[in-house]
Amino acid sequence: MYSLLFSLVIARIPAETVHRLTLRLLRWLQSVPGLTGLLRRMLAPRDPALRVRALGLEFPGPLGLAAGFDKDAEAYEALGAFGFGHVEVGTVTGRPQPGNPTPRLFRLPADRAVINRMGFNNHGSQAAARRLRDRRPGVIVGANIGKTKAVPEEEAISDYVASARRLAPHADYLVVNVSSPNTPGLRDLQAVRRLRPLLAAVRAAADEASPGRRVPLLVKIAPDLADADVDAVADLALDLGLDGIIATNTTIAREGLRSAPELTAQTGGLSGAPLRERSTQVLRRLRSRVGDRLVLISVGGVENADDVWERLRAGATLVQAYTGMIYGGPLWAHKVHRDLARRLRGSAYATVQDAIGPRG
Repeated sequence: MYSLLFSLVIARIPAETVHRLTLRLLRWLQSVPGLTGLLRRMLAPRDPALRVRALGLEFPGPLGLAAGFDKDAEAYEALGAFGFGHVEVGTVTGRPQPGNPTPRLFRLPADRAVINRMGFNNHGSQAAARRLRDRRPGVIVGANIGKTKAVPEEEAISDYVASARRLAPHADYLVVNVSSPNTPGLRDLQAVRRLRPLLAAVRAAADEASPGRRVPLLVKIAPDLADADVDAVADLALDLGLDGIIATNTTIAREGLRSAPELTAQTGGLSGAPLRERSTQVLRRLRSRVGDRLVLISVGGVENADDVWERLRAGATLVQAYTGMIYGGPLWAHKVHRDLARRLRGSAYATVQDAIGPRG
């Protein structure tokens, strides 16, 4: 049914318009007393075998929503009710910013992919912190922070630190995003000599802002890093005592796409099915490098329960997706968790936690 609706109606509406309308509907659902609770009872993962213990938290299921959809922490409660085991909000920046000019979001249905050059459009970390301050229990929420475009590179650390201080008291975990291709110079921060002082400063700021509670800190990396650079980031994460790595963000590569040239030629980050192979390669490399010392969250090209299972067996502690929901519809996360529970019952493992693959 959703596939038909997508091809006949949704695909004919600009992607960013659909995104805005979806967020508006989710906010309305949250405003109706008791409705998200009812949806959660119907759609959220409930099988105890799906639970994953990580980052000092118990996730009801391994599949979460990646950053990029709920940029301003407006709809995380409803999104959790629709079946995601956690929701990562953001990317938010130290200052509000409009992002890049429109159009800036493009669907590639032939490749089950999306290209975006949104440019971290958001209302700023202070606004996101206000929304998270009074959140009710029930949904695990991570906060993804990035650099304000107008901030010069020499002030990048202070920009990240401002967001960390605001969000650490209210988020279940923090993610430092240095891997979006849509903010000039951002990916340069992945170089270890620049990443080390940034991560150390964010860690200190989070600790200072949330006394008595250590907020888990992760870093999100790009699929376009060379293998040696992936290893270097892994080593740095271990050295600094980070809690995990999210791999991977969108790619600037365009190899093997079937969509029309006017789509594939769009600048920005590519997400969806074409990332499956590289994202899994990076995951395997990271797990081999860090053993069981870090939480690894795998993102990129996740479309169904088989993809989630593959990532778990390759060493992912948790899995995230975004583009899969665009093509799979509002019940997609519920279906993936349901199918994963069936897959688990037919395997040699009693729980998802048992199925997580080699740790070195």
